Amino acid sequence: MELDKTTYLDLSIFNREDEYSLFHKLDFTTTSGGRDYLRTLFSNPLKDIEAIRQRQQMLQYMLEREDTWPPMISNGTIVVVENYLNAEIEPISTSEGPLLYVNALITKTIYAPDFGFIKFSFDQLLNLINGFKFLTDTFPAAEAPANLRILLERARILINQREFHDIIAMHENGSLNFVQILRYDKLIRRKHKKVLWELTELYTRLDAYHSMAMAIRHFKLNFPEFTDPGKPFIEIKQLYHMILPQPVAYDVAMDPHRHFIFLTGANMAGKTTFIRAVGIAVFLSHLGMGVPAQQMKLSFFHGILSNIDVKDNIFKGESYFYNEVQRIKNTIIKISDGKNWLILIDEMFKGTNVEDAKNCSLAVIRGLLNNHQCLYILSTHLYEIAEELQGEDQIIFKYFQSEVIDDNLHFTYDLRDGIAKEKIGYLILKKEKVIELLANMK
Repeated sequence: MELDKTTYLDLSIFNREDEYSLFHKLDFTTTSGGRDYLRTLFSNPLKDIEAIRQRQQMLQYMLEREDTWPPMISNGTIVVVENYLNAEIEPISTSEGPLLYVNALITKTIYAPDFGFIKFSFDQLLNLINGFKFLTDTFPAAEAPANLRILLERARILINQREFHDIIAMHENGSLNFVQILRYDKLIRRKHKKVLWELTELYTRLDAYHSMAMAIRHFKLNFPEFTDPGKPFIEIKQLYHMILPQPVAYDVAMDPHRHFIFLTGANMAGKTTFIRAVGIAVFLSHLGMGVPAQQMKLSFFHGILSNIDVKDNIFKGESYFYNEVQRIKNTIIKISDGKNWLILIDEMFKGTNVEDAKNCSLAVIRGLLNNHQCLYILSTHLYEIAEELQGEDQIIFKYFQSEVIDDNLHFTYDLRDGIAKEKIGYLILKKEKVIELLANMK
């Protein structure tokens, strides 16, 4: 699946203020490297249904063993081991016997800070090795899904080094003294540096996948079901926007014939939130993750394109309307490839006058209706457009209800069939005392 930078920002998957992003909300990694790899996964949705199903199987397998994840590996473990491998401390001589003891004693005494660093690093090195041993014992590779099995089998090979077995055994029987630490320090750093680097990288990848599983459990997400009919469709029960503290759930159904949702309603009634919720659910589906819905079935989508938060460009001298036109133009070019796309448009052609916006919108909508390889959700305040489109049986007309009670505006967030009738801009001006302020101006 493909998303461009604009769509990532429109859906708040990544955000300029990271704490308000979907990525931040779903990040349960415990290492900085795991977070970086998780960002890579979010930046690269999967390319086919088989890859998605394999990812789902891996995350489900992790969920079934969520209580047995190795607790001894932390971000500190990874950082210390990496610093240890980068250290420019010369190992002591490999001499055996009394000379080894003398060299070790000199190092411990005269180069005490270096020894302290090595000893501390060995504690974390043991955590790393024991953590992987625990992981490979708890998550049997033979039972794991194929993509996880590859990682576990590689981990098992990497930790199966004689020196690793030796220091674990000595640590367990209490014989890992300063002489043995300094002796094995040279053996490990010169012989197994690449092995340890690979182990740290391997753990950050596992940490990212484990984070995805923990997000599914924490937010009670459900795995969607993919089918391959060749044409795009979505069927979602009780979908909600997971970033909201108290979201309202909706049912959504679109297919190749009824493939265009025409959405109306007042500002703040829930239109943009609904559009983003659908986009996020489809995006998460193509990561192999669960979705914020009771149930979801869908086809594979080759991409999502949005037109939600278009901005003008004062530095290039480009107007808001010009950028809207360019975004629509580029979208039309992109979706002419015969592939399945989800197109999300919020308030098209806001940057021109009402009559112009109406004519432009009608032209674009009627053209898009001819492409049955895409599903479209479009919101607008131009209710007059709906009157000219009511004969199109491909369009699903939906609106968010709002009510005026005692001159106060109430949003029910109730999604209904049909077209909104409320025109409440003047009411908002009055409620916010703008009319009163204007009347009192001298």
